[in-house]
Amino acid sequence: MTTNPFFEPSELPYGLPPFARIRHEHYLPAFERGMAEQLAEVAAITTGAEPATFANTVEALERSGTLLGRVHRVFFNKVASDTDDALQALEAKIAPRLAAHGDALLLDPALFARLAALYEGREHLGLDAEQLKVLERQHDLRVRAGAQLAPDRQRRLRELNTEIAERCAEFRRNLRAATAEAAPVVERAEELAGLSPDQVAAAAGAARARGLDGRFVLSLKNFTHQTELAALDDPVLRERLLAASLGRAARSNGPVAVALARLRAERAALLGHPSHASWEVADRTAGTTEAVEEMLGRVNGPAVANAALEAAALAEAAGVAEIGAADWQYYAERVRKERFGLDAAALRPYLELESVLHRGVFHAAHLVYGITVTERPDLVAYHPDARVFEVHDVDGSPLGLYIGDFHARPSKRGGAWENELVQQSHLLGHRPVVVNNLNVAKPAEGEPTLLTWKEVGTLFHEFGHALHALFSDVRYPLLAGTQVPRDFVEFPSQVNEVWAEWPEVLAHYARHHVTGEPMPADLPARLREAERFGAGFRMVEHQAAAVLDWAWHSLSADGELPDEDGAEAFEAAALERSGLALPTIPPRYRTGYFAHIFSHGYEAGYYGYRWAEVLDADAVRWFRENGKTVRESGEVFRRELLARGGSVDPLEAFRAVIGRDPEIGPLLARHGLAG
Repeated sequence: MTTNPFFEPSELPYGLPPFARIRHEHYLPAFERGMAEQLAEVAAITTGAEPATFANTVEALERSGTLLGRVHRVFFNKVASDTDDALQALEAKIAPRLAAHGDALLLDPALFARLAALYEGREHLGLDAEQLKVLERQHDLRVRAGAQLAPDRQRRLRELNTEIAERCAEFRRNLRAATAEAAPVVERAEELAGLSPDQVAAAAGAARARGLDGRFVLSLKNFTHQTELAALDDPVLRERLLAASLGRAARSNGPVAVALARLRAERAALLGHPSHASWEVADRTAGTTEAVEEMLGRVNGPAVANAALEAAALAEAAGVAEIGAADWQYYAERVRKERFGLDAAALRPYLELESVLHRGVFHAAHLVYGITVTERPDLVAYHPDARVFEVHDVDGSPLGLYIGDFHARPSKRGGAWENELVQQSHLLGHRPVVVNNLNVAKPAEGEPTLLTWKEVGTLFHEFGHALHALFSDVRYPLLAGTQVPRDFVEFPSQVNEVWAEWPEVLAHYARHHVTGEPMPADLPARLREAERFGAGFRMVEHQAAAVLDWAWHSLSADGELPDEDGAEAFEAAALERSGLALPTIPPRYRTGYFAHIFSHGYEAGYYGYRWAEVLDADAVRWFRENGKTVRESGEVFRRELLARGGSVDPLEAFRAVIGRDPEIGPLLARHGLAG
């Protein structure tokens, strides 16, 4: 019998998982052995005869669970990137067991007693700053998780955590099925007038994958406003596409969302908080629910006012009294073309994936941080579309591996994200292995992959997450890379988006994929103006989603909760209260497909994108105005912030770079919302 490849550390460079050897049947045995091993490791810590020390308790805990960590990271990356029915069935089986295992670690009374003893005497242990931080974090995680609760309340807490894990897995399964089912099927190519040839080819490919040869399928992205809405000439098909997007999973996931909100509210009450939002934000840089609500409130009014001006311009262009939601993006493109001479379709030939990746994303990282990125075709990833790259530091020393998985496929969930297959740790001797996933339509065989301007920004954004992990320079796994507060983690990645339009970078990659001619010199300025024109729409749809998330997770266990079929009514009331119930601008995510908050760990945290953008806009201004070269500034940003992971307070890291607390002015100015 073949040895389970998870049972021993990988011998591949950087500990890259041996994907060529991994089979479905390896996952469950590895999960089971990994959980058993970690419980035994924790038992050895708690039953030791020696009094608790940092080495025999905290460091031992940081060393525990290596097998479980290996299989966990590979499995959940695979489920997100290349799933099938067998993997989803296994996820449904393993998710509640992992939740119970997490509780066993966080609520173990003997382990907590040892950590608490060290925590109480931490000032006398002679710890350095990072040791002190990891001790405090290990202790605080358990306090937050309920380690100080009475046994009967802990029993109920464990039940809630298990049920929440089950419901999150159910939400993911329902959404995947509903998204595939809702995708509009188009009979004739003529109906797709307005789409580019590669978009039509992608729709034909999606149909073939479903056994619908000769027809076309408009696969749904994870967000509301599908990209094809900006180009489709047929208003009936636009209405049909938006309706499919808005309605998916409403019936199957509405009750799941209600159940999750109830369960999370009850858990928050057990943990001494009035709501799940209160419990979550206490562990984030915002600190309080009031701070989040104040920030959201400051943006709502200017965003709605700007959106109203945009709507009037679109209605005029369409020759109607009021623009419809399905027509907004279509006419926005026409207004941009007329006002700014900017045709989104005409941009795409200058934005070929390989050029954007190598001459844009990687080139920018070299300019700012001095690193180099080289493809490693000899190394195998988890899917043929996923490519492996090696990253070297300024002095040529190895940093880690980067895996780019850029194309959409039926087995991949929607959206874009970063995963870490190996976390950096000096304690364990690990260098990072990170993955970026996008969902760019795959062109016909032999044709280039041409990106939209938004997809270019997404690629730079996700690589920003990758850099956060690659530059991590800490001892302890708990503090590595992107393991920072949820409302801070998007900050470095959003900063990385600025290099997409930085003149030296843009000129390097934005070249016509056939002729090699550079993008017209005046185009960047027109791009910025055109982007500002759509700021009201973007801010409203994002704010509406953040408000929905906040409303679901501000519910109190002893207050009025929606009934099982009340998701739509609850959603409508929340938007109405906030002044964001605009029929022409639906939320970026509706409840039924809001996977961020009902299955991916962003609950009560979607505001974090906007919160992080306050920091991002301020930091971008610093890069532009601090008097240093880009390379000098990059070194400061890396040393003081990216390399530190969770080993320092995030706002202290921000102050170490910028020299002061963040200000909201640059954010408002960026979107033309000041005043």
